[in-house]
Amino acid sequence: MFTGIVEEIGKIRGIRHGEKSSIITISAFQVLDKTFVGDSICTNGVCLTVTKINKGSFEADVMAETLRRSNLANLKIGDHVNLERALTLDKRLGGHLVSGHIDGVGEIVSREKEDNALWITIKASSEILKFVIEKGSIAIDGISLTVAYVDDHIFKVSIIPHTGEHTTLLDKLQGETVNLECDQLGKYVEKLLGLQKQENIGGSKINEDFLKINGFI
Repeated sequence: MFTGIVEEIGKIRGIRHGEKSSIITISAFQVLDKTFVGDSICTNGVCLTVTKINKGSFEADVMAETLRRSNLANLKIGDHVNLERALTLDKRLGGHLVSGHIDGVGEIVSREKEDNALWITIKASSEILKFVIEKGSIAIDGISLTVAYVDDHIFKVSIIPHTGEHTTLLDKLQGETVNLECDQLGKYVEKLLGLQKQENIGGSKINEDFLKINGFI
């Protein structure tokens, strides 16, 4: 689990493409402190397992499913990525609980400055937007942000200078994609309500008529 509070901006040093997967090498410093092979590092919102640690960098495998679900397939050598180590029990939860399991990607459709903040509008699919609520939380490229507006096609977030300076979000241009992870609570609620609905539709076969026919009443 992660918090969505980016610790460091890393840089893609190498990419080795397989048939359907990749191995990426990322330059980093802070997130390597007390990190070991097998630990998780959230990379642009995607939970990746550290497979090798070098001096000033780490390597991680990116499987085919991850490449399909996220924008990591678009990474190039020299690109910057948001990095965060896994949450520890003695760490403040400054953002919200982020799993690093991407729901899909969105597209930046506009950027608009307002005083000291920058509004970013993101277009997303209905499957993602149904879990996005105004004043709720969403992780964008691994950054915990508050939704300021949402409708059936887009949602908006407002970026303060600190967030802009310590993440890669303001480097993104109109038309570029971002990884999106919705708040987990909504997904669990939908699952439970769906199961409840199925049970209600199926209905119980034991009713008053059944009891009469079979001589119980």
